[in-house]
Amino acid sequence: MRRRHLLVALGAAWLASRALMLWLLAHDSLGILGGRVGREVWHLYHHWYGVLAHGAFPAHDTLWQYPPGAGLVLLSPGVLPWWTYFQAFVALTVLSDAAVACALAHAGTRPGRTLAGAAVWVGGLPLLVRVPFARYDVQVTALAVISLLALARSTRVCGAFAAVGALVKVWPALVLIGVRRGRDSRSVWSSVALTGASLFLLLVFVFRNPLAFVRQQGGRGVQIESLGGTLLSLATHAGWPGRVHYRYGAMEFTGPYVSSVAHASLALTAVAFGLLLLWRVRARHWTEAVPFDAALSAVLLFTVTSRVISPQYMIWLVGLAAVCLTSRHTTQRPVVALILASTAVSAVIFPVEYGKVIECTWTGTGLMVLRNGMLLAAAVLSYVRLWRATTARAPERAGSCPQALRESRTPASL
Repeated sequence: MRRRHLLVALGAAWLASRALMLWLLAHDSLGILGGRVGREVWHLYHHWYGVLAHGAFPAHDTLWQYPPGAGLVLLSPGVLPWWTYFQAFVALTVLSDAAVACALAHAGTRPGRTLAGAAVWVGGLPLLVRVPFARYDVQVTALAVISLLALARSTRVCGAFAAVGALVKVWPALVLIGVRRGRDSRSVWSSVALTGASLFLLLVFVFRNPLAFVRQQGGRGVQIESLGGTLLSLATHAGWPGRVHYRYGAMEFTGPYVSSVAHASLALTAVAFGLLLLWRVRARHWTEAVPFDAALSAVLLFTVTSRVISPQYMIWLVGLAAVCLTSRHTTQRPVVALILASTAVSAVIFPVEYGKVIECTWTGTGLMVLRNGMLLAAAVLSYVRLWRATTARAPERAGSCPQALRESRTPASL
C-alpha cells in the first residue's frame, strides 16, 4: 500500500510539473522567463525536417552536427500531421519523458530496488524549466535509460537501445562501459554491432550525405558554458582580449589561446577515456548498481571535458542519476545531489542570465564557476567512489588465508 501511494504521488507530481513546464513553453515570450527557448524547434528543427523529408542530410549547414540517427527523431513529428511541427515535436517529447518516468517507476518496484530514481527524474527535469521540451535530448536520454534498465533482463535489448541512442547522439554508447565482463559484455556489444550496423546501412540507403555532421562537429570551438569557456571568462577580467561570437550554433570564444584551450579539452577527454579503460581493467567487484554508476561516471567525465556544455546536457545527467538511484547499492548518492544542484543553476544561466554570461560580467562568470565547479566535483567524486567500490581487494576470510590454515592445523598444546 505504501508503494502504491508513492506511485500515485509520483504520477500526480509528474502531471502537475509537466503541465507547468508546458504552460511556460507556451508563454515562452514572457520577458520574466529570460528569452525564448522554443525557437530551435519551430525554426531550426522544422527547417531540417524539410531537408530530411527530401532524402538528404543538411550537408552544407554548419549547424548540423548530429549523427544520422538524429534525422529519425527530427522526422518523427510527421506521424502527427494534424498538428504543427512544434506541437507534434513537443507532444512526442512529453511522451518520451513519460516513458522514462514509467520505466524508472517500474524498475523501482522490483525486489531490492527503490522509487528514488523515479522521484529524481520527476522532480529533477523541471529544474530546467521549459528547456527539456524544446530539445530532443529527452528522447536520447530515454534510449539510454531504457538500455540500462533492460540490462538485467536482456543484454540484447540493452545493446539495441544503446546502439540506436549512439546513432542519434553518440553519448549513449558510454552507458555500456560498466557491463560485466564475459558473456554479458559479449552479448551486449554483439547486439550493439548488429543493431547499429543495420540501422546505419538503412540510413545510408535512404538519405544522402549521412556523414556530413563530422566536418561540422570538428570545427567547433570553445563554448562559453564549457569548463574551458569558464576559464576564458575569468581571463577576461584579468585583461585577456578575447570576444564572444555566435559560431556553429553556439556562443563561442574567439581570440588568443582559444585553440590551445580547445586542444586541451580534447586531450582531457582522451585522459578521461583512459581513466575509464583503467577502471574497466582493474574492476573486480560487480553489483547490480555498477553498470549504472559507471554509466553516470563516464558521461560526467566526458561532459566536463567537452568543449560544449549546453544546458540540455543536464538532461542526460539527471536521467542517468535517476537510474543509479533505482538501486539500493549505488555509490553515487552524493554525486546525484551535486547534479541536481548544478541543474538548478543551469536554469538560471540559460536563459535567465545568459546575456550576462555572454558579456562575461562578474555575475555571469560567477554563475558559470558555480555550475561547472559542481559538475567537476561531481565527476571526480563519481569516479573515485566507483573506483573504491569496485577495485578494492575483498577482505580475506579468516579460515582461508595461509596463516589461519597453519594455525588451525597446530595442536592446541603447542
